[in-house]
Amino acid sequence: MKTDFKKDLKHLYNPSAKTVSEVVVPAINFLMIDGQGSPGECQAYTDAIQTIFPVAYALKFAIRKSAGFDFGVLPLEGLWWADDMNDFVNGNRDNWLWTIMIMQPDVVTKELFIQTLAEVKTKKKLAAVDRIRFESYSEVRSAQLMHLGPFAAEGPNIARIHQFIQDQGGKPSGKHHEIYLSDIRKVAPEKMKTVLRQPFTGNKK
Repeated sequence: MKTDFKKDLKHLYNPSAKTVSEVVVPAINFLMIDGQGSPGECQAYTDAIQTIFPVAYALKFAIRKSAGFDFGVLPLEGLWWADDMNDFVNGNRDNWLWTIMIMQPDVVTKELFIQTLAEVKTKKKLAAVDRIRFESYSEVRSAQLMHLGPFAAEGPNIARIHQFIQDQGGKPSGKHHEIYLSDIRKVAPEKMKTVLRQPFTGNKK
């Protein structure tokens, strides 16, 4: 049977779309690629997308072959920020900084990543293959909400998350985090599902 980590980790991948919730996010391993520029428009972002998925699937197949363990590749995720946060807030997308990433289960090790990446390099020409890395990432205390609809309509829900953090006596910390649960090639914009998450610090009420 194929393991579905989205179901096993539903508290991270299936939050409410009605109510902002607080969640503790542990350290998790990811494939990561960094870049700058407008998502979907700049070549660096396209190269990153076209690189990270082949490597993720190569790791999945390596585990299935060596350990007989099968799992569904996790969805694409993104961290978003800017050196000048006014660029982020005002939509100056060319100045946006980002990290795209795909979560890796514990069965995928750094050693397997290095080995598999070397094999991928011999078989495929991937533009961002020298930029991909395997790294642990932790957000600890975070607020999150499921956004239903197009990316351009996220603003009010992001504001709801920040208001929730303020109401908890906290302050945002770290980077704006999105988890893309829908395939934009197949799903109408109004039906898209995206997890919005913001780490924060502060004393619990």
